[in-house]
Amino acid sequence: MKFWSELLEELEDLKGKSLYRSPSTVFSRQDARLKLDERYFLNFSSNNYLGLAAHPRVIRKASEALRRWGAGSGASRLISGNLKIHEDLEEKIARFKKEEAALVFSSGYLAGLGAVTALLNEKDLVLVDRLNHASLIDAARLSKAKLWVYPHKDLSTLKKLLGRGAAFRRKMVLTDAYFSMDGDVAPIDKLLEICHSNQAMLMIDEAHSTGVFGNEGGGLSEHFGLRGKIDIVMGTLSKSLGSVGGYIAGKKVLKDYLVNRSREFIYTTGPSPSASAAAKEAISVIEASPLLRKKLWDNVNFLRGRLEELGYDLMGSEGPIIPVRVGDTKKVLRLRDFLKRNGILAPAIRPPTVPRGTDRVRLSVMATHTREDLMRLSGVMKKAKEKFL
Repeated sequence: MKFWSELLEELEDLKGKSLYRSPSTVFSRQDARLKLDERYFLNFSSNNYLGLAAHPRVIRKASEALRRWGAGSGASRLISGNLKIHEDLEEKIARFKKEEAALVFSSGYLAGLGAVTALLNEKDLVLVDRLNHASLIDAARLSKAKLWVYPHKDLSTLKKLLGRGAAFRRKMVLTDAYFSMDGDVAPIDKLLEICHSNQAMLMIDEAHSTGVFGNEGGGLSEHFGLRGKIDIVMGTLSKSLGSVGGYIAGKKVLKDYLVNRSREFIYTTGPSPSASAAAKEAISVIEASPLLRKKLWDNVNFLRGRLEELGYDLMGSEGPIIPVRVGDTKKVLRLRDFLKRNGILAPAIRPPTVPRGTDRVRLSVMATHTREDLMRLSGVMKKAKEKFL
């Protein structure tokens, strides 16, 4: 059939542009070292910032839940899949984030889709930061609301657009709190002020900031002193919490509305009980172990300093996500492969994930990296700089 040949042609075109992708198979736990095939690599590719995916307490609670509740939830949560562990996790998240209530979804992607498409329709306006995660862009498109994109963190343009949108029934601004490809922080305090002065809702995605930012690990909502004040807070259980799933947190009326209106909640089997128990225990570890977060930030600051001394462009980033701009697709692949030959795993981020000409290697720092790990990485980056960058 012509259809299959067209697919093959498209794939060959991707290969010719150095944009073809394929996943590597991992044969070990997610931690500072990963086993691919028969070889171990230093892992600078993970969102498991605090190392909790392999934490003994988290694993133990997941195992206990597996024995008690079984492998799956068995049904959607409005049928018979609403397990007590789901409700316990939601209460834990709400207390941790200092919100009235939280609702857990089977993934972060579903949480974003579920909230935005339930709250907005063709009578409404949704504004998104140009560098938002793909899930937020998809949610905005699928909501059928009028979609306007504002330049990255451009508050002046956002304010003007909200003024132009006064006639819409509802207005919502969607933004990453901590941008996963650029490693920079959204000005949430200023965004909230602009939104509320223009009768708009603010929804932030704390996927990469929960557990990392804030004195208690509460994320950027805590960092800015805004816990309980932002209209809609979403996040994932799959980064610092080391599990899988997503959540929406905010007012109790928001939770009740999503339970009744969110298709992504209503028509999806409840999250696995072991994943929910793991996430709940991960929050307990974060609350009880501030030194774990301190170790992460010590590692972040050390590696950033070393890379800046080498003259690398870190794109104004901060926190554990460190993008090293290369700019050229073939060169960024060469750097990725050079790192891998030297026992270091770090992804090359290329278009369309990032704008053309901003290709970068994305380094993710973990609390479980040792100082020797960071020295080894910076040594290999020094060699790369001397050889071909």
